[in-house]
Amino acid sequence: GYVPVRRTGRASMPAARVDIFDEFMRGSGERTLSSTMAFVRMLSQLLREDKLGKLIVPIVPDEARTFGMEALFRQYGIYSHIGQLYEPVDSDSLTYYREARDGQLLEEGITEAGAMSSFIAAGTAHNTHGVATLPVFVFYSIFGFQRVGDLVWAAGDQGARGFLIGATAGRTTLNGEGLQHQDGQSHLTAFTFPHVMAYDAAYACELAVIMREGLRRMGEMGEDLIYYLTVQNEEYAMPPLPQGAEEGVLKGLYLLRGNGSDGSSADVHLVASGSILTEALRAGDILEQRYGLHADVWSATSFQQLHREGLEVERWNWLHPECEQRVPWLRQYLNDDEASYVVATDYLKALPESVAHHFPHAPISLGTDGFGRSESRAELRHFFEVDAETIAYAALADRARRGHMAMDLVVAAREELGIDAAAPNPAQV
Repeated sequence: GYVPVRRTGRASMPAARVDIFDEFMRGSGERTLSSTMAFVRMLSQLLREDKLGKLIVPIVPDEARTFGMEALFRQYGIYSHIGQLYEPVDSDSLTYYREARDGQLLEEGITEAGAMSSFIAAGTAHNTHGVATLPVFVFYSIFGFQRVGDLVWAAGDQGARGFLIGATAGRTTLNGEGLQHQDGQSHLTAFTFPHVMAYDAAYACELAVIMREGLRRMGEMGEDLIYYLTVQNEEYAMPPLPQGAEEGVLKGLYLLRGNGSDGSSADVHLVASGSILTEALRAGDILEQRYGLHADVWSATSFQQLHREGLEVERWNWLHPECEQRVPWLRQYLNDDEASYVVATDYLKALPESVAHHFPHAPISLGTDGFGRSESRAELRHFFEVDAETIAYAALADRARRGHMAMDLVVAAREELGIDAAAPNPAQV
C-alpha cells in the first residue's frame, strides 16, 4: 500500500547583513538596559532588512507592551483577516494598537497554545509552502515549556524552525508578581527536547552572537532547530564582547573577567549565567578587595550546550579507547585542581549540576530551588542564596574545606557577609 513520505523543503532565507549586530557587540557604554530591550532592538533591525525582514514572523500571546514591542504596532501592524473594526483605547498615542489585513505581528491573545500553533505553522512553511518564514515567539518564560511543552515536541517532529524567547526570565528577576512569573525550571525542561538549543544570555553581545548563529543555521543552512533564548528585565550596562569569545558563547562558556584563559591563575572561579552573572562579578570584587583572593568570572551562556558537548565527548572517548582522549570544552579551561569553583544560576541547582562532573572536583552549585516571595530583587536573591555575598562566602568556605584558608577567617567572613547559617533551606516548602 501507500507509504507516507515526508518531503523536505529546500527553501532558505536570505542572509542578514554582516554588520547588523555590530552595535550590540560594542556594548552600551555607561547606558543601562535590559536584555529584553536589547532583543527587541535586534528584532526591529531584522524586520527592517530588505529581503529578510518580510520573512520574520513576530508572535506574542500577550503583554507586548511589557516587552517593549509596542513600537512594532504602528510600523508593521497586527495581523487581522478582517482588519480593525474598532477604535482602540490608545488611538491617540503614537504606538496605538493597530490591526491590519497586511499586519506582520501575530498578537494571539492570552493563549500560549494558540500562539505556539501559529509558531508551528510559520516554522514549517519551508516544508508546507516552500517559503522559509522564521517565527519569533516572545512570551513570559514561566508560561513557556511547562504550558506548551507538548507543542514544542510536535514542532520538532514537524521540522519547525524559529526562535522561542522566554522574557522576564529567571526566578528572581521579576519578583513583584509573586510565584506566577518566577521561572526557575524552563532551562532544565529544555534539556528534554533534542531539537532545542537553549541559551541563558546575560548581555546584548551574547544575544547577538547566538541570534546571528541561529539565523545562519536555521535560515541559510536549513537546519530544523528551535533556539530558546531567555532574556531578563533587569537593567545594567552591557559590556562589549571580549575578543575571541564568539566560540565560547556558542559552546556555552567563556571567560568574562580574569587574567588567564587557561584557568590556572585564579584562586577561585565563579561561573554564572543570565542576570546572576552580575552577582558573580560583584562576588569577585568582594573576594579580591576584602579577602585578597583572585577570582576569574566566567559566563555560562548555556548549561545545556555544555552538557550535550560533554556527553558527546564522553561517548567518543569510550567508543575510541585506543585514540587520544578528547577533553570537553568546559574542562579545557576549568582544569586547576587547587582552585575553588562556584557555579550560580537563577534556575534550579540541577542545571549547573548537569555539568558538575566535568570540573576537576565538585563545584558548589547555587540555584533557586523552592518557592520564594519578596518585595525586592536583592532580598529574593539573598533568600535563594544566589546573591553576591553568598557566592563569595561559598568560595571562601570551599577554600577552607580544601585546606587553603584558615577556618576561623571563614567563620568571621560569614558574619561579615550577613550569611545566616541557621536560615531555613529555601528548597523546603
